[in-house]
Amino acid sequence: MIGTKPLLICGASVIVIRDGHILLQKRKDNGCWGYHGGCLELGERLEDAAKRELYEETGLKVNSMNLYGVFSGPELHYVYPHGDEVYNVDTVYICEDFEGELSADTAEVSELRWFAFNDVPDNLSPPVSGIIREFISQKLSKDS
Repeated sequence: MIGTKPLLICGASVIVIRDGHILLQKRKDNGCWGYHGGCLELGERLEDAAKRELYEETGLKVNSMNLYGVFSGPELHYVYPHGDEVYNVDTVYICEDFEGELSADTAEVSELRWFAFNDVPDNLSPPVSGIIREFISQKLSKDS
């Protein structure tokens, strides 16, 4: 599509957790932290897209994951720094069972880092900030 018309984007994402920590990536496009994911390719299953994106961005392979939720609405509206405007529908999975060595995709990711649930950075990427904060709040209240 050419022009500045907003697009509806279907995404698949993965929140990776381990021992009270969440793995976040610092995005190159906006300098903010977020979880791992991206857009579905034509004909691709959501689960496969989530696994592919996680591997591409982090070098980690999913052994198993569970559906966390499907998120949409005005809070997932975003205008990228290059001007693309999107309304995201994001299917988010939780993964605690993974393997591999961390290796950031240098095209999209400037840094990968584990954060304690109660020490997540303030500069979360706008379209995923609310989802991350909700997830962490649920984990902290469940674990206390």
